[in-house]
Amino acid sequence: MKVDLTALKFNQASIITLLVLAFLLDAPWLVALVAAVMGIGTLWPEAGLFKQIYARALKPTGLLKAHVIDDDPRPHLFAQGVGGIFLVLSAAALWLGLSVLGWTLAGIVIALAAINLLLGFCMGCFLYYQLGRAGVKPGLPSWQPAPAKE
Repeated sequence: MKVDLTALKFNQASIITLLVLAFLLDAPWLVALVAAVMGIGTLWPEAGLFKQIYARALKPTGLLKAHVIDDDPRPHLFAQGVGGIFLVLSAAALWLGLSVLGWTLAGIVIALAAINLLLGFCMGCFLYYQLGRAGVKPGLPSWQPAPAKE
C-alpha cells in the first residue's frame, strides 16, 4: 500500500489553518465544516475535499510535489476519523454555548495536527496500532485496498 505524505501534510495544514481561522472569527460553522470534510474523507477516502484540492489543483500545477511511500493508509484514516469526531463534539459544544469546551476540543485537533505536520508523530496512528495490539482492528470497508488490475 502507498501513502502520499505531501497529501497528508496538505490535509493537516488545511485543518490547522481553517480551525485557527474558525477560532479567530468565532465561527462554529467553520469547525462543523472541517468536521464534515474530515468525516467524509474518513468514510470515503477518495472523496476528501483537501485530498481533492491537492490532487486536482496543487499537484498538477506543480505547486506541491508528491512524496509517495510504502505505508498503510488505514492508521491515517483512523486518525482523521478521531479528529472528525472531536470536531463534531467541538461544534456541538460551541452551538450549545459551551465555548471553553468547544474551543478546547478544536484546540486538541489543532495541536495534534501540528505535531503530526511538524514532528511527524501521528497520535491517531499510535492509537490505531495500540488498539491492534489489544486485538481491536478499527476499520471501514472503504479502507480496503482496491483489487489489483490485471
